[in-house]
Amino acid sequence: MAILLGFTLDVLAQGSLFIIGGGKRPPMMMKKLVSESGLDKSGYGIILPQSSEEPDTSAFYAARSLTEGGAKSLTTFFFSSGDSLRSTQLDSLRKAALIFITGGDQNRFMSAVGGTPAEKAIMDCYQRGGMIAGTSAGAAVMSRIMITGRELRYPNADEDSFRTIEKDNIETARGLGLLKSTIIDQHFLKRKRMNRLVTAVLENPGQLGVGIDESTAILVRKNQATVIGESQVVLLRLNTKLFSDKRSLIGGRNIAMSVLVPGEIFPIE
Repeated sequence: MAILLGFTLDVLAQGSLFIIGGGKRPPMMMKKLVSESGLDKSGYGIILPQSSEEPDTSAFYAARSLTEGGAKSLTTFFFSSGDSLRSTQLDSLRKAALIFITGGDQNRFMSAVGGTPAEKAIMDCYQRGGMIAGTSAGAAVMSRIMITGRELRYPNADEDSFRTIEKDNIETARGLGLLKSTIIDQHFLKRKRMNRLVTAVLENPGQLGVGIDESTAILVRKNQATVIGESQVVLLRLNTKLFSDKRSLIGGRNIAMSVLVPGEIFPIE
């Protein structure tokens, strides 16, 4: 396992998170996102498409789904790694009612945002009571320990391989750290990512693994998450010590698993 370390962030959970597992965004789910952020009444939202290879297209579809959900004021901040935001833009991030992070590649997003004043502004927005939302790659970045999608033992494998459960295979990196003790995985049931999340939980004892399926989200407020949308959320936690054999295989007894349907609530941090 490789963890690419940066500075850590201790966050006071004053705002809320809306974490979408990717795929289509049902109108009901987007209306809930907008109403919980307050954008249907006042304030403004900022779309961050840095994860995407096609940020214009990604921002367009994000804005459309948010507008259809009732959002009245939206803008998009386009910037890439090495770019500097103006002080007025950073202030806008801090004071936004909603920051929405699009899908794409979570590594691309953290390359552009990690360790910059923009990241600090996102954290400030959250601490001020704003909502931070994201879908797909934008879901993965919510965690402190972020799944990158890469296999270290099988570097040529495609993103959705993970055909084994082995030590030192899953690569993780520093995410935004809005969730300190939770590892998010997205497109979970649709793309059959159980092996990947099991590996992440085994290699990071004490972390709660949360697999969010497509067209499904969790709304996080005050260390409590509610399942919203059309499919399920899978929870995994290792309750005993990790063990391994002389090869690369790893295991753990009594891994607790829950499969939650919309409307169910669980603790999270």
